[in-house]
Amino acid sequence: MGKLAFLFPGQGSQAVGMAQELMQNRQEAADIGKAADEAVGYNLTHLMAEGPEDTLTKTENAQPALVTASCAFLPAIEAAGIRPDFTAGHSLGEYAALVAAGVLSFAEAVEAVHARGRLMEEAVPAGEGTMAAVMGMAREDLETVLEAVQAEGEAVEAANMNAPGQIVISGSASGVARAGEKLKEEGAKRVVPLNVSGPFHSSLMQPAADGLTEVLDGLSFTDAQIPVVQNVNAKPTTDAQALKDGLVSQVTSPVLWEDTVRTLLDEGVDTFVEIGSKNVLSSLVRKIQRKDITVLAVEDEASLEQLLNLERGDG
Repeated sequence: MGKLAFLFPGQGSQAVGMAQELMQNRQEAADIGKAADEAVGYNLTHLMAEGPEDTLTKTENAQPALVTASCAFLPAIEAAGIRPDFTAGHSLGEYAALVAAGVLSFAEAVEAVHARGRLMEEAVPAGEGTMAAVMGMAREDLETVLEAVQAEGEAVEAANMNAPGQIVISGSASGVARAGEKLKEEGAKRVVPLNVSGPFHSSLMQPAADGLTEVLDGLSFTDAQIPVVQNVNAKPTTDAQALKDGLVSQVTSPVLWEDTVRTLLDEGVDTFVEIGSKNVLSSLVRKIQRKDITVLAVEDEASLEQLLNLERGDG
């Protein structure tokens, strides 16, 4: 086997019941859940287990819940002696990637994303900002259209470069609507409004970035034991300060996910393991590189066993 990368999903992957089987069956995973409850100051694991879904989906709950669901798998993986060559996370998932790389403790990561979620909710009044997924348009063509809409005085930016022909835009409600019209006129196959509470990864999130700086200054960052490929520049680094700065920049900058996967491929990664709820990143990886790689989504006991067997050479 070549090199191995662990990937961690971001907001939108949350689901009622995520990681529950694992927490019921494995004490180390249950301990992760208890630590999360203590870090946020309420029964997050009960919300993950029972919902309701609309409460779990609130940004300030979804963010710590997703990091908890991902990190619940790490003790079993580490106990089996499986160590990735790189880690990366999509937006919020970068915090779980930092835990896996030894940069932040789990408790501090959950504390940070709980505050991050609240700051992002508060940055822009409800209804004023939004996001939309744009399908079937090249990045350069999309950027040209956005520049034209910005010249009209509208606030809209590229937010997530997810895969070829799959880009998310973010900005004011009117800016995203106007850009959507123009993008369809210019050949985009589809523009799908997203059910989000704000214009994430755009300059409108600057108040959240300012608040997050203060939160992160209170945490202990150490150099990574495993290189982390950052969202903001799609480059691997182990430097604690660069990783910390990247988390702040990430709030107002696009997530360069396609570039991140291409960096990992260039570094010789041929096995991608997504750890956490659902398999959104696994499907994006397959859109970016279809052949000569192994992609596995670890989201329950059965898929965890698959990873352990893959490493042992049993499967």
